[in-house]
Amino acid sequence: MIEPDTIRLLRECDAGVKMGAASIGGVLEHARDEGLRQCLESGKKAHEALQAELEGLLAEYHDQGKEPPAAAKGMSWLKTNWKLGMEDSDRTAAGLITDGCGMGVKTLYRYLNQYRAADEASKSIARRLIRLEEQLTDDMRPYL
Repeated sequence: MIEPDTIRLLRECDAGVKMGAASIGGVLEHARDEGLRQCLESGKKAHEALQAELEGLLAEYHDQGKEPPAAAKGMSWLKTNWKLGMEDSDRTAAGLITDGCGMGVKTLYRYLNQYRAADEASKSIARRLIRLEEQLTDDMRPYL
């Protein structure tokens, strides 16, 4: 029998990876520096690849996954558009991504602790998503 924690953790990772890809997409068009643009495109592709993997795992469990909460998506959109409207710069774009990655890492660690009975495969994918977010944060530092 599948532990409910496994599906719950996979759902949260699914919502998180979708939120990350959407956030990157929201600032990508504002990136002027070619290096920043490449970092963002690479990060978006990595999120999308992990999303496809998550969807495959969830399908094995006959689960549809989870969309990011509408309130979180809306607040992210508002913050992104407001900040970029005030200062449309690479620094602002990198700062938004850094902030989002920090929230993602914090949330993913919370879910790893909350769903301790999840199987190792789902914990591994959560840790890979954390590393992806941390790497993207590191990649943004030169542009802050």
